[in-house]
Amino acid sequence: MSTLLELLKDGRFHSGQALGESLGVSRSAIWKQLQLLEAELGLVIHKVRGRGYQLASPITLLSEAEIGQHSSSVKAWDVRIFDSIDSTNAEALRSIEQGGGSPILVLAERQTAGRGRRGRKWVSPFAENIYYSLVLRIDGGMRQLEGLSLVVGLAVMHTLREHGIPGAGLKWPNDVLVGRKKVAGILLELVGDPADVCHVVLGVGINVNMQSAEEVDQEWTSVRLESGKTVDRNQLVARLSEVLVSYLERHKRNGFSAIQEEWEQGHLWQGRAVSLIAGVNKVDGVVLGIDRQGALRLSVEGEERVYSGGELSLRLRDGS
Repeated sequence: MSTLLELLKDGRFHSGQALGESLGVSRSAIWKQLQLLEAELGLVIHKVRGRGYQLASPITLLSEAEIGQHSSSVKAWDVRIFDSIDSTNAEALRSIEQGGGSPILVLAERQTAGRGRRGRKWVSPFAENIYYSLVLRIDGGMRQLEGLSLVVGLAVMHTLREHGIPGAGLKWPNDVLVGRKKVAGILLELVGDPADVCHVVLGVGINVNMQSAEEVDQEWTSVRLESGKTVDRNQLVARLSEVLVSYLERHKRNGFSAIQEEWEQGHLWQGRAVSLIAGVNKVDGVVLGIDRQGALRLSVEGEERVYSGGELSLRLRDGS
């Protein structure tokens, strides 16, 4: 199926006979594979008598070789690219269970069970966005985990700014927004003893070339919608990896406190009136910033309070 996609990805018409000759199969076998592409990957393929088959729009597929041309870091990693998978984070966790050496980078053209924080579904159309999970071994104990998701967010934000979105900014704890619209999200998952040796999966989802998605239940945007240009996802993956390695090295060397002020400068909701929601509980306050471990600092009824935890949700209050 990947070989057939390679032939069709240019968005031009290809006859069934030519496709069959290229793959060494019959025209009926080509027809069946095309049906699978539509059913399993959600692709739209035009079928015109006398002309052949054509993807509704050209696609660029992820390529380890092309990513490696733009990133020296990725060349040293175990890179695994899937046409379709449940989720890149799930596959990354499986690689840890199987004893794979790190770093491992898992990428996919499509996810069938992509997820964000608090179990939210992450809509994952084929060959349009970036679904990225990096497995790292952490030997430095808890200090190496402090504020780690915020560090990843900074790397994503700066990568997007370089790619034509100067208004990209951060929302505590794990989102990258343009205005109020989400363009990227981060999901970290931990395996092992955080006080000793453990593995962490740095999961990143970026809306890259997606232009429509009826299933998304919140305001969203994409790099293409914001910049007006189709983005080469291989180059974006490569650049994200380079920026991420740079931030991770700073974090390992100096701790999160050295990055704290920079993160606050990128936080879109500094000084804003917000509601912090944890289950059925809600706290109203004004964002003061974050502390040296990445926890949220709020002014609540004139008193500073600090909040951290994976199940917290931050929302702007009406009129803020």
